[in-house]
Formats: sequence, C-alpha cells, structure tokens
Amino acid sequence: MEPRAGVSKQDIREQIWDYMESQNLADFPRPVHHRIPNFKGSYLACQNIRDLEVFARTQELKVDPDKPLEGVRLLALQSKKTLLVPTPRLRTGLFNKITPPPGATKDILRKCATSQGVRNYSTPVGLDSKVLVDLVVVGSVAVSEKGWRIGKGEGYADLEYAMMVSMGAVSQGTPVVTIVHDCQVVDIPEALLEDHDLTVDYILTPTRVITTGCERPKPAGIAWSKISCEMLGKMPILRSLRHQEEQAGKDVTLRDGPRSPPGATRSPRDLAPPELGSVPLSSVQIGNLPRDARVSELKRALSALGVAPSRLTWQGPQHGAFLHYRDPAEAQQAIACLQGFRLGANTVRVVLARQQRASDLVGSHTAEPLPDHQPAIAGP
Repeated sequence: MEPRAGVSKQDIREQIWDYMESQNLADFPRPVHHRIPNFKGSYLACQNIRDLEVFARTQELKVDPDKPLEGVRLLALQSKKTLLVPTPRLRTGLFNKITPPPGATKDILRKCATSQGVRNYSTPVGLDSKVLVDLVVVGSVAVSEKGWRIGKGEGYADLEYAMMVSMGAVSQGTPVVTIVHDCQVVDIPEALLEDHDLTVDYILTPTRVITTGCERPKPAGIAWSKISCEMLGKMPILRSLRHQEEQAGKDVTLRDGPRSPPGATRSPRDLAPPELGSVPLSSVQIGNLPRDARVSELKRALSALGVAPSRLTWQGPQHGAFLHYRDPAEAQQAIACLQGFRLGANTVRVVLARQQRASDLVGSHTAEPLPDHQPAIAGP
C-alpha cells in the first residue's frame, strides 16, 4: 500500500487507519483512528528487538506507552533493564520508571508492561535525575524504509525526544526503534518532514527487521518557536526546561511571541493601582489557586508562560487574583495561554473579569500575607 502523490501527513494517517480497519489487521483498542494503531502480530514484531545488538547492550531504555509496544516493555523488564515510560501527555513530568515489586512473577511483569502497570508500578523521574537512555522505542502510524516517521499528529514523541536532548539523556547517536505492521511501512515524501520530526534507525515488523541507515539529523533540542503558551501551561516539566534554557541564554520565544520585550520598562501609570469604579476588559480573573499559593510563585509561573501582567491584584483569602493587561487583546491571549494551567495540584480557573467592582479587587488588603507575599497590587 503506497500513498498517493501530493499527499499530506494527515492523508497518510487516514489511509493507514482506514486500511488496517478494512483489512481487519487492527487489534484492541479499536477503532485505531487517531491512535498509534495496535495490530495483530504486534507481540511477534516486538520479539524481533532481541535480534538487535543495541538491545543486548542496552541498560536503560525509554519505551512509549502505546499498546503495540507492550511486548518490548515486557522484554525489557524480563531482561532486568531499566524501563522508562513517558508520563501520559507530559502533564506531571517526563518519565516514569517502571519498578516491579520484589520477587515479581511472570504475571506481575506482564501487568507492569501494560498501561495499568505504568499507573501502579512506576515512580516519577525528575529533571535533576542523571538519566542516560541507551535506546528509544516509539510507536508510529506510518514509517518509510528511509527512516521518515509519522505519528498520530499530536507531536508527543517528537517533543519527548527533544526534551531528552535538552536534559542530556540522549544524543544524536542514541538509536531509535519503531514497531509497526508491514502495511505501515510506506513511502513518505521527505518534503513532509520538518526539523523537529523524529526519525528512526530500525523498523521492526512481524516479518522484517529493517535498518534504515537514516542520516537525517534528529531534533537537536526543543524548538520553542513551535511551542504554544497553551501547551506550556499544561506541562510543568516544559516550563522548567524553558526556564533552564532561558537562564543559559538561549532563545526561548514561543510560537505565540513574547508578551513584552525583555527589560521593557513600565510607566508609573502602568504600575498604578486600579482606580475606583470598574475593572476594564483587559483584566483577567483567576481562581482555584492552592490554599498555600504565594503571589511570588504565581508571578514566576506567569512569567515562565510569557503572560506576565502589567499589574497583579492578589486575593489570597479567596484563592484567586486579578491580572491586569495593557489591552483586551493581551488579556484574551493570556486566557488562551492559561487554559489547563496548573499551579501545584490545582487546575486554575481563568475568565475575563467583566466590570468587577473595585471593592472586590481590594478586599484582600486586610488579610495578613504569607511571609513572602508582596503587596496585593504588584508589578511582575
């Protein structure tokens, strides 16, 4: 099965998904559309990894949590290799280390290799952990014999690899393996590839082991210009990496662009407290902040997201704050960036502050601040 000329990545995805379903090649979970497809014979394809010399000498490997890779996760555990699995959607970190209980039976190891095992038998691995990954195993929707790869379209495998590069866990020489059905090996025009797309060195199918000899460079790190502030808001690990790279002097400008130029000065009018009357439509109200949240913590998070306001009105007792921007467009963009934003364990509520009374804004002035709290109205 070969894709038509002049196709897009999404055309190829749809063609693969449709073919696997129509030919009954797909396996649970179904339908396979919008997934890394599981397929009949996936365990057989996974066994082929034992034929790779790189697997034999691997001590630590990262394997995606997709269903068709379950056999590789099991082989890694049976071989007593260190198994790292990405945190789902990168919401709480980058990796989880799968740690079977002492004396685990074959049945327990099988459970550890499943998505349930990832939840029940794993511990998070922090950015400061000295992780050195010898082998990366990813799922694919389509792949070419040249090593070009197409995922399901969300970009997580590409981003995970780029993050591993940024934290020093992998290098250009770290081999990447994908496991697919034979029908998923198709011609992919190189013109469809972008610099942030991950390529593969080995393709394992139920019938073949393909060495791609791919010489196209893998991602050299996070392409911040491809990252939206909304994505940044949902991934604390990404915010931490961005802060580290910013401190190192790298360009970390997001796709949405910065809120204001570095070192921009504000006029006294910008820093003045809100006047009595009402809040303009350039103010954003946030709520559901953690009980122990501090204004300095919130300001750091907003700055990391690139949505630092001109002024911030703190409402600690109400577990909220008002963010005051220069104009409604900035406020609307901040709202978009803060969707799904988490501070601590809480997902923050974000709405446009419509004509709030000034008395509502200053109600927290009488509350005794926490030790590192700043005045209720503060600059970023």
